[in-house]
Amino acid sequence: MFNTARKALFAALFAGLAWPVFAADLPEPQVEEAPPPVYEQPVDVGGWYIRGDIDYHKSDVRGIDYMTYTVDPCNCSVTPGSKSFDYGKLKGGFSLGGGVGYKINDHFRTDLTADYWFKSNFNGGTSDLTTTSTEVSKMSALLLLANAYVDIGTWHGITPYVGAGIGGARVKWDTVYDPNTTETNPGASNWRFAYALMAGASYCLTDKIILDAGYRFSHIQGGRMFEWDASSSGPGFDRGINTHEVRGGLRYQFGGNNGCAAPVVAYQPEPEPIYTK
Repeated sequence: MFNTARKALFAALFAGLAWPVFAADLPEPQVEEAPPPVYEQPVDVGGWYIRGDIDYHKSDVRGIDYMTYTVDPCNCSVTPGSKSFDYGKLKGGFSLGGGVGYKINDHFRTDLTADYWFKSNFNGGTSDLTTTSTEVSKMSALLLLANAYVDIGTWHGITPYVGAGIGGARVKWDTVYDPNTTETNPGASNWRFAYALMAGASYCLTDKIILDAGYRFSHIQGGRMFEWDASSSGPGFDRGINTHEVRGGLRYQFGGNNGCAAPVVAYQPEPEPIYTK
């Protein structure tokens, strides 16, 4: 019996000494961390918006032609002919505009815009074999366009875009006259075909208001510039107007999401801790 008790004591001591060694080799229970929250953008991207713009533009007249009348040697008929201005330049000017549009999705939107170009001073000159003449006037216009844009993408609230527009312009010329003489020609006013190409970027000020800045090139088809007058030649026609615009403005979206809303956390039930062996 003594031997049996001694063996049991030795076995208990061995187990007590060996257990820490074996326990160190056993893997500790681990707790799996909860998955990170999932962020998603609102799905209702799109909606109606209004816009207001201001610009500074520089217009180039592509050329000006006008009719002249000469008497033939027998003095029995009048023969029309045409001449051109030696030069014609428009000074820079400002415009105000507005419009209404619809954002279709993250990358496409369209709008209708109207811009009024305030009067720009015009200076030109004509000459013949014996005389030269200075011609001055002013030009204003109302530009109506239907536009479409591609929003390339949004990074840190900034969205670069490109676009194009097509429509018409009502061009109004004031009286064309020579300040050194009494010669005058009544200015003409008429509707003409127009188109535009745009590029720029927008910036999210709030989830409803966007700042828009960019460049626009517009072309207005040629048309009548001034009428005939008994004291002078005429009528006259400009060959078209190219305009370079630096624009800035704001867009306000009524409904939906204009792409500026902050990401939201999708609903997820809180997971239970999972222990692994």
